[in-house]
Amino acid sequence: MRAVHRAVSDLRRGTPVLLEGGGEALVLAAAETVGARGLAELAGAALAPPVLLLAAPRAAVVLARPVPATGPEEAPAAIRLSPALLDPDSLRRMADPVADQLLPESPQAAPAPGFSQALSPAAIALGKVGRLLPALVAAPASAAAGARLGLLSVSVAEVLAYPASAATSLTRVAEARVPLEDAPEARIAAFRAADGGIEHLAILVGRPEEAGATAPLARIHSECFTGDLLGSLRCDCGPQLRGAIARMAAEESGGVLLYLAQEGRGIGLVNKLRAYTLQDGGLDTLDANRALGYGADERDFRVAATMLEAIGIPRIRLLTNNPDKVAGLAACGIEVTGRVSHLFAANGVNDAYLATKKARFGHLLG
Repeated sequence: MRAVHRAVSDLRRGTPVLLEGGGEALVLAAAETVGARGLAELAGAALAPPVLLLAAPRAAVVLARPVPATGPEEAPAAIRLSPALLDPDSLRRMADPVADQLLPESPQAAPAPGFSQALSPAAIALGKVGRLLPALVAAPASAAAGARLGLLSVSVAEVLAYPASAATSLTRVAEARVPLEDAPEARIAAFRAADGGIEHLAILVGRPEEAGATAPLARIHSECFTGDLLGSLRCDCGPQLRGAIARMAAEESGGVLLYLAQEGRGIGLVNKLRAYTLQDGGLDTLDANRALGYGADERDFRVAATMLEAIGIPRIRLLTNNPDKVAGLAACGIEVTGRVSHLFAANGVNDAYLATKKARFGHLLG
């Protein structure tokens, strides 16, 4: 986990890293952060001209034509980069669909089928761990060259194992009584993974861990800065958060709200703002995430299951409209004895958002 965390930090700073696996190595840089120095370091470690790795939906837009399938449906696409495209501004425009000027169709950008299909998915996964745009400049490299330049090395196995390792290594690191407006008897417990990353929180209303044979009410709530804190009308997150806490306070056994650091269904706040811009241009919330190169839902419910186990709550009634949350927790060993509906009326701004959740995500909204 340590190597992944450090590699992500370097990518966010614009520094290349080395990805190794199966006897191969790639030198990588994040397209949205790399500058001239990072590109020079990448060139110094590269054994061949670099390509740009993109999710297939984004690659099709950059190339202005369909991307030939070279593997699984969601496999990354590789785009050849001419010298004219190997500058920070061009790379950012190709990576970011909301950049001011998208690159026009150009013979300079062409598919590079067959490029390191074994390592490319892990390269994109590493960018996603850092909540960067999943767009990586990549080139075959030698481990010796990377070591000579002082580049950090991370293995494919470490990258692919990271989500599970981060979820299952969560430990409770702090807890305090925090009386809330709608729940005077509330506590907040903080959980941190072994890599020292972002903390997840559990809001305990009453004493749900002492419910015995009774399954207390529980909710998985992904953090939403815009909705929870600012009262954004684009979503229903704020009302769902406050409504859940009030509902738990009215329960004899109380309840637990797991406040997970998975903003924007796991894409992070910056990318969520980019997705909002795409939605203003006509895309719905699902297609906007895919246009950025992310999946429709990037959340990991193993985080919630680990927190519930640590608190001592093996069975719950889940307050949700999302059947995927029920299935996700059950797959992780949590007994979900029932689903409790959690509906809030549209506000005139989020009507299309709620309609998309019902029609395309399968939420049970009546």
